[in-house]
Formats: sequence, structure tokens, C-alpha cells
Amino acid sequence: MDLRQKKVTILGFARSGQEAARLAVLKGAQIRISDKADTPQIRGAIKNLNLKNTEVELGGHSEKFIQASDLVVLSPGIRLDSEPVIWAKRKGIPVIGEVELGFRFCPATVVAVTGSNGKTTVTTLIGEVLKKTGRKVFVCGNIGNPLCAEVDKMQKGDLVSLEVSSFQMETIVDFRPHVAVFLNFSCNHLDRHVDMADYLNQKKRIFLNQKPDDWAVLNYNDPVVKNLSSGTKARIVYFNSPETKDKSITNPNYLAALAVGSIFNVSREECLEVFRNFKGVEHRMEFIKNIRGIDFINDSKATTVESALWALNIIDKPLIMIAGGRDKGLDYTPVRVLAGKKVKELILIGEAKGKIKKALAGSLPLKDAGSLQEAVKLAFNDAQNGDCVLLCPMCASFDMFKNFEERGKLFKELVNNLK
Repeated sequence: MDLRQKKVTILGFARSGQEAARLAVLKGAQIRISDKADTPQIRGAIKNLNLKNTEVELGGHSEKFIQASDLVVLSPGIRLDSEPVIWAKRKGIPVIGEVELGFRFCPATVVAVTGSNGKTTVTTLIGEVLKKTGRKVFVCGNIGNPLCAEVDKMQKGDLVSLEVSSFQMETIVDFRPHVAVFLNFSCNHLDRHVDMADYLNQKKRIFLNQKPDDWAVLNYNDPVVKNLSSGTKARIVYFNSPETKDKSITNPNYLAALAVGSIFNVSREECLEVFRNFKGVEHRMEFIKNIRGIDFINDSKATTVESALWALNIIDKPLIMIAGGRDKGLDYTPVRVLAGKKVKELILIGEAKGKIKKALAGSLPLKDAGSLQEAVKLAFNDAQNGDCVLLCPMCASFDMFKNFEERGKLFKELVNNLK
């Protein structure tokens, strides 16, 4: 892809947009930036690029600005039916995402991971497993480190463990992972996708460009994922199946990583060593500390009902749970029975608290809090020795925070400041 002297408009200037801009500059493009927001953070990020004559429009998008582009690189947070995207397509201007841009300059072999739950953990695990090959490994994508931030450091023969979301796959064109891992499928992101069928169709695009010498790693125990085998030309490897199940490993995340390791000739013993030493990922069932006999766990990454069920199943202490945020169009009623048995008190925050309250009313005690700070204080006051306080939102963070990382970091800070 030749970007020399091309006018590349970065649409949305959060983390992925900033890294897309840096890569495009390295490849000789003339960068233009358009963002509906106008904040000191965005202006600071633009200043840090240290570019001369960069065209910028902040506080909104204009048709004239968008249509003066040779290429538009879209933030995953911007919908394909938004006005700026429509303006670009009307003029015949290509619209791609940050992952597609990064892939076009990526010399390394890509292992891509998608699914409704567990992507970050499995992407991290696969990165650790792939290091056993002795090759240089990059772990990036929707995990918090954009692909565009790393591709210029890569060489042929290197490996990439890449987390990709349905939002990112909406804008792929040539993206072709050598190994595509599909972990599971359940209700998610119905605030963005038309319905479950649309959500699945976007997820399935991970197989779009695969060839017969590529690999598709599928969860045999998930009926939706198992049946995706007919939708790819790649060789199929199942994990979590009766034939491949390892009796000493019950965690499906480990089984997925083990399957990928087998493709790259990493032995079972080497994989087990990785699993033994794995400390987990930040914001996913992350133990913070014990205060006054009370455990505090940060699960800010749990933005779905299935993630909450996972957490409730593996914690064996009485729970005070903090949940809520921006609703993703999910049904919270599947939590009723298990939460009713294990949660002493549910403290609700954010825009979705009314919907969650309606779904769970009568199954357990509910309290409202106006902020995460207030919720932590309530939980600490109500908890007793032997209890566990769990931040498990079941929702996106964007009503109160810029991302789940910011939410989790604040939770940890609040807990560490408790007396």
C-alpha cells in the first residue's frame, strides 16, 4: 500500500486513531484529523505528532473536509452508517480501520483472536505460548496496544497475537490472519449491531480472506462457533472437544491457547508451564488486596452477562457486587438465579442501573450509587470479614469513563485508599 503524498483522514482521534496517524506519517502520507470532540487531550495528542501543515477539524465533521481525502481510516467507535462514512463512500473514497491499515504494512505472521468473551486473556496467553517458539512475539490489537503502534518494529518471521473486535472487523478488506481463533459467541453489542445475526456476521469476517494453508481454531463446545467450520477455506482445529480435551485442563482459555501452540509446534509441556506461570491480565478477575478480611477484585473488563456469570461461578465467597455503566442492549435476567444465591448485595451505578434493577428486582438486595466512589464506600461499609467486593459491570464504561481501563484503575485507586 503506497501512502506517499496521499491525503489520509483519521476519523476519530483516540488511541487507535493516533497510532494509525503515526504509521501513516512514517509511510509518507499527508495526515488530516477529524473528530466530533474538541478536548485538551485530543489537542495534546495532535501536538505530540509534531507535524507541520496538518489539517484538523474538531468539534464535528464536515462533508467538505471528509471528501477531500484519498483514504479515510475509521475509529472502531464510529458506526458505518454515520454521516462522515456515508460522505466518504458517496465520493468513492476507501474507508478502512486501524487494524486493516496496520495489517497492510505487517510483515509478521498474524494469529487473530475473536469471540464474545475472554479475548484479552486468550490473546495474552497465546502471546506467552508463542514465545516458546523462540521467535519475536507482539501482543496487540483491541487489547490496548494498537497494531499500528507495533508494525514498524516487526520483521518477517515474527509473530503477532492480535485481539480483534466485531467493530474492527466491520472495516477489514484484505486482513488475513494465518490463524483465526473464534472463542465463543453470545449476546453482546446490540447497541451497535442490528441483531445477533448481524453481530455474528461481523465476527465471521475474521475468516473472510483465509486460504487453504491457513488455520481456523474453533470452540467445539459452542454450537454456534462449531458450525462456522463451513464458512472458511482454512484447516480446522477444534478445542474443547471430546477428542482433544485434556483432562488436566478444564479452562477453555487454556485449551484455545494449547490448540494454537500445537499449530506452531509448541509442546504440551511448554504450554502447561506457561499456564502455571500465568498471572492473568489487568482488569480481568484481578485481585487487588484484602482489607479487614475483605477481598477486593477488579473485573472491569467484564462488560457482558456471560462474563459476570463466569465470575460468579468461580468466586466461592459471599459477594457484594458493583455493576452498571452504559447498556449494550443486553438481557440481564440470566444473572438472576446465580446472583440470588451468591450476591449479598448488588450496588448499581451508571446509565444502565434502571434496566438492571428491573431485570433483577426481587432476586437480591439492590442499592443505587451516584458514582464509583460512592459504590466503593457503600460496599466497604456493608462488607464483613470473609466477604468479597467485586467490580463486575456487565456494561460498557463510556457513560462515566473513557474506557474499561480507566474504570478499573479508578476502582483500584479507591480500594488502595480505603482505611
